[in-house]
Amino acid sequence: MAALSWRRGIAIFSDFLDLYEQDLAQAQKPESLGVTVTRFGGFSSAERCVMGFSPDGPVKGSDFPVDCIQISPTSEKFAQTLSHRDYLGAVLNLGIERQVTGDILVEDKMAYLFCLSKVSDYICEYLEQVSHTKVKAVKITSPERLPSPRFSQKTGSVASVRLDSLLSLAFGQSRSSLVGEIEQGQVFVNGRLITSPAFTPKENDLISVRHKGKFRFDEIGQRSKKGRIYVTISKYE
Repeated sequence: MAALSWRRGIAIFSDFLDLYEQDLAQAQKPESLGVTVTRFGGFSSAERCVMGFSPDGPVKGSDFPVDCIQISPTSEKFAQTLSHRDYLGAVLNLGIERQVTGDILVEDKMAYLFCLSKVSDYICEYLEQVSHTKVKAVKITSPERLPSPRFSQKTGSVASVRLDSLLSLAFGQSRSSLVGEIEQGQVFVNGRLITSPAFTPKENDLISVRHKGKFRFDEIGQRSKKGRIYVTISKYE
């Protein structure tokens, strides 16, 4: 895609990529072919992103072929409380492939789905039900209407500010049980694959674990009398 963008002199866009795929793509150093690489998923903290390759500098978010679809119940009274999995399953059941859809933000009984523009009209026309709830899907253009990410803050003590220690605090598992996930390429810090349990994150780093969730490493606090370090994280719900 980078080579094609350079040859044709136009912007070229990928499908939606997860963090692992983005890291693999970036490792190929596409910038060495003379293009600028920009990532965009519809909002600032999106995890699944489209990569844009351009010979003329960064691509603006408004130029990406990404639409936002608001999914809401047709009857609030009879609506269920639906999960991310419910919405994703309903969309995929339409015959939509995962790589053309991005993140889904869920708020109360409503959700916002990001997808490639080429499938947005199809989803709006045919998505009529999620689980047992009748829904309507419409494209929106105002970012002010997007829900803010929800998170719960947690403070605890760690022996040292290592990646495995922070994961242990965030997910309530032992450090040793998480080492395998780190070494097997399941953990990303600010979108970059990290495979060393001893890696030291910095304050405000965003840490994601595939199939588990993500959290922000907020701050380092004081030391306890036993020399342990208090840290605060914010786990996204």
